[in-house]
Amino acid sequence: MTIDSISRQTHRRFLLASQALWPGRRFEGPLGAESALRQMQALQLDPLVMIARSQDIAMYGRVLNYKPEHLYKMAYEKRKAFDYGGWLMMYPMSDFPYWRMHMDQRKARGLNYESFTHPPKDLLKFILNELRERGPLGNRDFEGTRVKAWSYRGRKETSIGLFYLWLTGEVMISNRKGFDRIYDLRERVVPARFDYAATEQETVEFMSKKIIAFLGMLAESRLGTELSYYLHKDVSRDDAKMIVHQLVENNTVSRVRVEGSKDGFLILNSDQPHLSELETGRIPKVWKPKGPTTEEEITLLAPLEIVSARGRAKKVFDFEYLWEVYKPAHQRRWGYYTLPILYGDDLVARLDPKLDRTTNTLHILGFWLEEDAPKDEAFADALANGLKRFAGMVGAEKIDLGGIKQVKLRSHLKKKLK
Repeated sequence: MTIDSISRQTHRRFLLASQALWPGRRFEGPLGAESALRQMQALQLDPLVMIARSQDIAMYGRVLNYKPEHLYKMAYEKRKAFDYGGWLMMYPMSDFPYWRMHMDQRKARGLNYESFTHPPKDLLKFILNELRERGPLGNRDFEGTRVKAWSYRGRKETSIGLFYLWLTGEVMISNRKGFDRIYDLRERVVPARFDYAATEQETVEFMSKKIIAFLGMLAESRLGTELSYYLHKDVSRDDAKMIVHQLVENNTVSRVRVEGSKDGFLILNSDQPHLSELETGRIPKVWKPKGPTTEEEITLLAPLEIVSARGRAKKVFDFEYLWEVYKPAHQRRWGYYTLPILYGDDLVARLDPKLDRTTNTLHILGFWLEEDAPKDEAFADALANGLKRFAGMVGAEKIDLGGIKQVKLRSHLKKKLK
C-alpha cells in the first residue's frame, strides 16, 4: 500500500526511526556500531571532546552498551567505514565506489587556495613516496615549508598536499591518534572489492537514494542542491527534475505530503510499509529495541545529530536548538555543550553537561524543560535511567545534579541515582 499523506506525528516518528533513535536502541555492542552506521547512512565527525565527541554521543543513542573505542575499531581496524569530505563524515566502506566521481571532480577543480589550487606535482610525488616507503603517516611526521593561512587544514605545504591527496582519493585516513589523522595509500586502506569507481549513472542513482535515506524524507526541491554537494558538480533544477522522474518511474521513490507543510517530500518506496504502520498507530516489528524504549529511558542527542541540527529541531519538533559551543559565553542562551533530550518521540528538554575527569564526575551545569514537557514520575524515572547510561558511556562514576533547579525533580533523581 502506497501512502501519500501523513500526520506530523508520523513524520516525527519516522525521521527518528529512520535514524535508529526511536522507539529505542536497535543495535548492541561492538558489532552494533557497524549496523548503526549503515542505518544512519553517515555520521558527522567532530574533534571537540568537552564531555564526549559528537560522534560517540550519536552512537550511544543507537547502540546498547556502546563504548567510544567501538567506532575506531569498526572503522580503522576492521575497515568497515571511511572518513571523507569537507563536511567531515564517516560512511560505510561499501559506499566508496560511489564517492570516486566526487573525488575526480575534486581533482579537476583543485583546492580553493591561492597557488595551492593544484599543489606542485613534485610535492605530491614526495608525499606518496614517503607513505609508500615509511607506511602510515600523519601531518606531524612531515617536515615542510610553512605557508600563510589555511591553519584549519595545516600550516605546512605537506599538510595541504596530504589534504589534497585525501580529497582526490589517492590517500585515505588509515587511523587516528586521538583525532589526528594518520594517512596511507588508498590501496592499503580500501578493501579490494570496494576499490573501484562506479559509473556516473550508478553514482547519481545511489547518491540520490542515499540522500533521501539519510534525511528520512527529502523536500523534492532540495534534491539538486544536495546532489551538487555529493557529486561535487552543479546539478541544475531541470536535471534534478529528470532524476526525480526516473526514480519515481522505476518505483524507487514516491512522493508524500506532511500535515501542515507546504513542501512535497520524497521517500524511498522500501519505507512505505513503515509509514502505513505508523499511520495506524503501530510500530514496525523491525524497529523493536534491544533495551529500554525512549519512554523508559531518555536519550541525549548529539549536537550534530541530523534529526535536530541545522534548524530541523524547530521544523520537526517545534524545539529551538542551537549548538552554542562557538559562541562567546555572554551570547549563550543555554550553555557551552547543551544537548537536546529525547523522551518518547519528542524533544522535551535540554541539558548542559560537563565531565570532570579528575574526579570522574558528570556535572549537570544546566537543565531546561519545555513548557509542555511532562513533569510526572515516569519522566523523572526515564531521565534518571538515561543519565545513568550516559554517565557510564563517558566513564563518570558520579553525577552532580546541581544544575537541575526543579527541586522535586532533583530530589527524585538523587534517590534513583544512589
